[in-house]
Amino acid sequence: MNPILALIIANLVWGAASPIFKLALTNIPPFTLAFIRFSFAAVLFLPFIKLFWKKINFQELLEVLLVGVFGITINISFFFLGLPKTTSINAPIIASSGPIFIYLLSILFLRERPKAKILFGMLTALIGVLIIILSPIFLEGKRVDFGEIEGNIFFLIATFGTVMQTIISKDTLKKVNPYQATFISFIFGALTFFPLMIKELRIWEFSQLNNNGILGIVFGVFLSSALAYLLFYYGISKIKASEVGMFTYIDPVVAIIIAIPLLHEYPNIFFIAGSVLVFGGIFFAEGRLHWHPFHKLKSQSSNLKTTT
Repeated sequence: MNPILALIIANLVWGAASPIFKLALTNIPPFTLAFIRFSFAAVLFLPFIKLFWKKINFQELLEVLLVGVFGITINISFFFLGLPKTTSINAPIIASSGPIFIYLLSILFLRERPKAKILFGMLTALIGVLIIILSPIFLEGKRVDFGEIEGNIFFLIATFGTVMQTIISKDTLKKVNPYQATFISFIFGALTFFPLMIKELRIWEFSQLNNNGILGIVFGVFLSSALAYLLFYYGISKIKASEVGMFTYIDPVVAIIIAIPLLHEYPNIFFIAGSVLVFGGIFFAEGRLHWHPFHKLKSQSSNLKTTT
C-alpha cells in the first residue's frame, strides 16, 4: 500500500475522532473506553499474529513499549481527559503544533543551533497555540472557566506524547514489523488503562451504556485504533519522520466538518486567529507548510507512473 495514502486515511480517521469521542464520553468513562478500545483492537490482530510475528530482542521490545507509553498511555489519557472539558475542535489544531515540539526538543537535547528565521516562525506558531489554549480568558472575562484551559493544556500534553511516539517509532520500525509493534503497544497500552478502568467501574456500570458509548467503542476499536494505528505505523516506517507532521493538517478540517452537526461546535475568532498563527508560523519557519499531503500523494503517483 502507498505509505502516503496510509497516513492520509489514518489522519482522516483521527480528525473525526475528537468530536466522536467527546460524544461517547458523555456516556462512558474515559479509561474504560480506552481499555476497551485498545484491548479489543489487539484481539483483532490475533488471527494474523503468525503472519507477522518475528523474534525481537529485549532492547527492541523496550523501544516498542516506549512507543506505547507515549503514543497510547500518555497521548490517549490526556486526550480523553481533555475532551469533556473543552471544545473538541481544539484538539487537532493543538496537535498540529507537533513541529514546534520537535524543533524545541532538537535544540534542548540534540544541541542544534537555533536559526533566527526558524525560531521566529516556531515562536509565532507557539503564540497561536497559546491563544487557543487561553481563549476562555478572552471569551469569558472575569467568569473564566479554568476547566476549559485545563482541557486545552491536556491536549498539549497529548501532543507531546504523539511527538515522542513519532521520534521513537521512526527508528524502532526499521527493526520491528509495524504490525507486531502495533499489537504489542496495544496490549501494553490496554494494561496501563486497566487499573484506572477498575476504579471507574465502582461508580459506572455497563448497563448504563447507550448509543453514544457504543458509537465510541465501535469507532475506537475498528477505525481509530486497529485501522488508523496500523496505517500510521506502516506509513511512518516508509517515509521521513520530518514529513509525518504534514498529515496532521488534515485533522482540524475533518474535526470541524463533523463537530458542527454532531456537537454544534463552531470555530470562534480566537480559534481562527490561533490557527492562522500556528500554520503561518510553521510556513515562515520552513518556507513551506510542508507539502499538502494530497499533493504529495499525487506527485508520488506520477513518479510511479513514470518509472513504470
